[in-house]
Amino acid sequence: MFDNILLGLNIAFSPGNLAFCFIGCLLGTLTGILPGLGPSGAIAILLPLTFKFSPTTAIIMLAGIYYGAMYGGSTTSILVNIPGEAASCVTCLDGYKMARQGRAGSALAIAAWGSLIGGTFGILGLQFLSPYLADVSIDFTPTEYVSLMVLGMVILVYLARESMIKGLMMAVLGLLLGAVGMDLISGKERFVYHSITLMDGIGLVPVAMGLFGITEVLENLETSLRRDVYKAKIKSLWPTKEDWKRSAGPIGRGSVIGFLLGILPGGGAILSSFTSYAIEKKVSKHPEKFGTGMIEGVAAPETANNAAAQAAFIPLFTLGLPANIVMALILGAFVMNGMPVGPLFISQHPDLFWGVIVSMYIGNIMLVILNLPLIPVWVQLLKVRYSIMFPIILVFCFLGAYSLNFNYVEVVIMVIFGVLGYVFRKLRFDPTPLVFALVLGPILERSLRQTLIISEGSWSIFVTRPISAVLLVIAAALICLNVLSAFKKMKARRKENKKTEVASPVRLS
Repeated sequence: MFDNILLGLNIAFSPGNLAFCFIGCLLGTLTGILPGLGPSGAIAILLPLTFKFSPTTAIIMLAGIYYGAMYGGSTTSILVNIPGEAASCVTCLDGYKMARQGRAGSALAIAAWGSLIGGTFGILGLQFLSPYLADVSIDFTPTEYVSLMVLGMVILVYLARESMIKGLMMAVLGLLLGAVGMDLISGKERFVYHSITLMDGIGLVPVAMGLFGITEVLENLETSLRRDVYKAKIKSLWPTKEDWKRSAGPIGRGSVIGFLLGILPGGGAILSSFTSYAIEKKVSKHPEKFGTGMIEGVAAPETANNAAAQAAFIPLFTLGLPANIVMALILGAFVMNGMPVGPLFISQHPDLFWGVIVSMYIGNIMLVILNLPLIPVWVQLLKVRYSIMFPIILVFCFLGAYSLNFNYVEVVIMVIFGVLGYVFRKLRFDPTPLVFALVLGPILERSLRQTLIISEGSWSIFVTRPISAVLLVIAAALICLNVLSAFKKMKARRKENKKTEVASPVRLS
């Protein structure tokens, strides 16, 4: 472990990696502070740039954008009551009320220090658990990989914001899009329609930039966000003893909750922040005061979402399974750089793994420096009108899509998916399962066909191998739970309708 940390220090403190760690943290902070983009959109837009860097430098920067956005999102939630990042939504409830009461400094400070503690806890877990989990996952064959990816997609769909049926529909669409191009084994063309561009498949970058860049612009153009920035002078940016006393428990619980939920596919920062807030409200002696400016309501979610952001890298580095949409994009960056992630990743690429871990420690310290002393600068940025921002975002999207392969067809693909993403959101379809399936589809297909070749076409191999069978049983149980829940809701609605019919007076003409 000591030798590995020395290796990581040597990699992370190289001038180039240190500079791009700072750039990633800065861009992540800006992404979190400025509402309307989010880390997934920022990473999707910047993916083409990473092909010019070494894989280590690229992942250090992309990781910095992700956990940096968790830090920056709290600033807008507290000062403007608009979450810059979805994971900071719950921070608005108490953070903005604290600012209205003249306690903005305390709220911002505890959010920053809670983020540092939660992020550090997540990195420690990543550092110590990943090698052991990688050792266990070495025993995984293509059969277990198929079952694991099926479970991952089912969990993601199960935890989707909308209905499970809509989530499954998006996942199937993603699998179909992933099948476009040359067949992995026979080499035959599939759904290509004589297009040279489609022979290599539908690229992740134009799809992601369309769904998370263009769509965000289209959606934000129709809603005018009124940014009522907190104008009073922000006092001391250091928590008082009372603040620390009240926040110690929430920060500790938030670190554990965020870490555990961050590992799960579909869990991530959003679920962990809401869960930690709900738990704090449950254990509090004064739950009725939550939403009126309780510092616990800021400390817990901000700690949890940062712990979850770091923990999400564990399944990515050890199993090659992305835990959320940002990890799916980072997995895409690995694949496009020719570096498959999986059980052998840590042993085959220790410089990248330990370099990224040490850079996370450095990045978390950088973010505290960026988020506290520079508060006045961020407040000025919040006053920038979206009519100025959206053309800049569009320019980056078009340049990024074209510069990838200097192919205008990929720009067209990006625009098509931008419009489709806008339609999906209007129809309340979450695009996240689509991107997951697009990234995992080719890997899933390859593992499935390898398994069937090994078993000579017998599907029983999926239930005769113990680990595979357990994973598939869990996936089936989640689907059954969702179906039962849907039936219960239908019954409840029918009972309510009958009661309404009985209670309403009948008029006779």
